[in-house]
Amino acid sequence: MLTGHVLGAMVQTFIAIAVATVVAVLIGFRPSASVLGWLGVVGVLAMFTFAITWLSVALAMVSKSVTTASNLPMPLMMLPFLGSGFVPTESMPAGLRWFAEHQPFTPVIETLRALLAGRTAGSSFVEAAIWSAVIALGGYLWARRLYNR
Repeated sequence: MLTGHVLGAMVQTFIAIAVATVVAVLIGFRPSASVLGWLGVVGVLAMFTFAITWLSVALAMVSKSVTTASNLPMPLMMLPFLGSGFVPTESMPAGLRWFAEHQPFTPVIETLRALLAGRTAGSSFVEAAIWSAVIALGGYLWARRLYNR
């Protein structure tokens, strides 16, 4: 049952990503990614979406109300702003730079940026994959434990 909800949420997320990508291209974004690069982008987005969705399911299940369930994952939305999404981490103050370099969104953003620019992702892909696996496994095990209870 939980897996069905996760897969449904992933479909919704990919529809939203597709719409955002089309709008970005319409307003001038011109990625230089190859077909293989685009497949990599889809793969990275799929693995990270899968991970964050499982974490969100667990957070919703630990909540006492629908309102809390919808708001508990909200701090996750701040992490891209505290990462390399808008400015390079090198330009950040020391404390923020350390946090930005050691949180899950930065390697995902760096991987997507490299793939869309037609470059190899390198170590940022490995970091993104590790973060995704850890978050997905943790979220899945936590959600499953809560569901079985």
